Amino acid sequence: MARIAATEDNRSVTICQWRALQENTSEPIHLLSLIERAQNDTSHAWISLATAEQIIQQWERIKSLRTQGKQLPLFGVPFAVKDNIDVAGFYTTAACPSFATEMAATDATVVARLKEQGAIVVGKTNLDQFATGLSGTRSPYGVVQNPFDPDRVSGGSSSGSGVVVSQGTVPFALGTDTAGSGRVPAGLNNVIGLKPTRGALSTQGVLPACRTLDCVSIFALTLEDAALVLQLAEGPDDGDAYSRVRADCATQNISRGMLPSQPILAICSSADWFGCSKQASAYAAALAKAQRLGWKLEPVDFTPLFKLATLLYEGPWVAERYAAIEEFIRTAPAEAMNPVVRDIILKAEKFSAVDVFQNEYYRQKLSRYIESVFRKFEAILVPTTPTFPTIQMLEDEPVLANSRLGTYTNFVNFMDWSAVAIPAGFRDDGLPFGITLIAGAWEESRLFKLGCKWLSAGPRLLGATGLEFQESLFAIPSTTDSMKLAVVGAHLSGFPLNEDLLLRDAGLLQTTLTSPSYQLFALQAGPSVRKPGLKRVADGGKSIEVEIWNMPLNNMGSFLNTIKSPLGIGSIELQDGSWVHGFICEPHGLGDATDITSFGGWRGYTQSLTGSTTTS
Repeated sequence: MARIAATEDNRSVTICQWRALQENTSEPIHLLSLIERAQNDTSHAWISLATAEQIIQQWERIKSLRTQGKQLPLFGVPFAVKDNIDVAGFYTTAACPSFATEMAATDATVVARLKEQGAIVVGKTNLDQFATGLSGTRSPYGVVQNPFDPDRVSGGSSSGSGVVVSQGTVPFALGTDTAGSGRVPAGLNNVIGLKPTRGALSTQGVLPACRTLDCVSIFALTLEDAALVLQLAEGPDDGDAYSRVRADCATQNISRGMLPSQPILAICSSADWFGCSKQASAYAAALAKAQRLGWKLEPVDFTPLFKLATLLYEGPWVAERYAAIEEFIRTAPAEAMNPVVRDIILKAEKFSAVDVFQNEYYRQKLSRYIESVFRKFEAILVPTTPTFPTIQMLEDEPVLANSRLGTYTNFVNFMDWSAVAIPAGFRDDGLPFGITLIAGAWEESRLFKLGCKWLSAGPRLLGATGLEFQESLFAIPSTTDSMKLAVVGAHLSGFPLNEDLLLRDAGLLQTTLTSPSYQLFALQAGPSVRKPGLKRVADGGKSIEVEIWNMPLNNMGSFLNTIKSPLGIGSIELQDGSWVHGFICEPHGLGDATDITSFGGWRGYTQSLTGSTTTS
């Protein structure tokens, strides 16, 4: 089957591209054009779209915020919201029209935070009713069609969010994830699906499925965009009793040191494909790629994980779904709900309080054993889904076909693990295939590193846009205690040693200048990369270009071990009079060095050598 070709309308598909587009306009013309295109969408991905008035109102607000001097990293960037998450001025239907009796008066916390960063809500997306399902077929608003094949499922329950990102309509969208709803649609639509640690993103204003397990998830076309949205939306929320603070919880897990050059990943020793040979073949190709990347794959018996997963729908946790809509399911006529969803939720009536505690004891015991088995691995690698069913298959076997989609996702939230689904190529019939990387709580940065390694191995197609993209290493956001570090030479962005910063979760804060009290020298070439030396002088100095990076303190030690004499870390004065730690040079290293101060920095000097305006 043919992949959807790109058009001029969807060329701006990433956050960076949208931000650049919006910076050059004074009116929300591109957003209004997006709404017009979305109104003609026949995939059933949308439940409601913003009106022109709602777009203009949001636009005027972010313009006002920027006028006040507020930094808006998502200025004018459109996003979509799964319709079980509140957005002021929209109904929250949860794909059940009679459930939505009045418009939401306020935004869910996660929506409000993204709006405060300049993002604009363009609509609410379709889902499996009450977020109960993994197929995208259980909605009165229509079966959400897969953009690669309308006869195939799009995955759920966050089906609409996954599809509108895959189409390139919006660069990112919010979903939810309890059993895999933020990952299955990613795998079936060739996009990124991030399921953060439970409590990292507030669920205040989100209609619960299983409140103790629910996570807000993020769909994006690039891993860097997903990481940025997480960074901007994360944080504690007094309105959410299950909200957690990364700094309080992640002291041990935020970084177990740098990833080794050959990380060890667990894989299932006996993966079941339920007769879907094309998925199996694509997975075999993915494992071969992982080994080419230098990853060591160790087969492990997943039986304990599968036992844990059965508790989600066969155990008393289904009572959480009942609790979320108790009054509605008791009083509404049966025909108001999808019959499959209603039957699943009503299973709650057969469980007693004793069942709840007995199953919780079993869950705790099983989880403790699972942790002991998987503790030694850097991550777990699984196929996002073992099947890719047609819509007809879901009609024929709505429960069985749906449950198979969650084979490798259902256990993750029970374990309080983090996960990211990433594209892993295409099957020989043109349908996308995805893998999911799983790590412990608060180990998103570990997953970003592994995902970067995977996706930067070569160009790939972004969703169903037909656009080719080359992922590259990016500065992984850090929310731990950190220090500022000024770099002046080979560690600058685009230079050979910049990777030493990126691999340690350092983030670029700004490009600036030193005070006019420095000279810069090209040191004599050694056995490795050429480097400059920075010297502070009483007179005859000049302002030198530097980059200021934010380095997590727990990674600083390993970074210092990479610095060799005559270079060292000292204090550097910036042009605004502030001081930061940064690279300086011992006097003995400058004896036979060349003074390159007149170039204003290492970048200017190296460009003069090559006559190029770019650096490689």
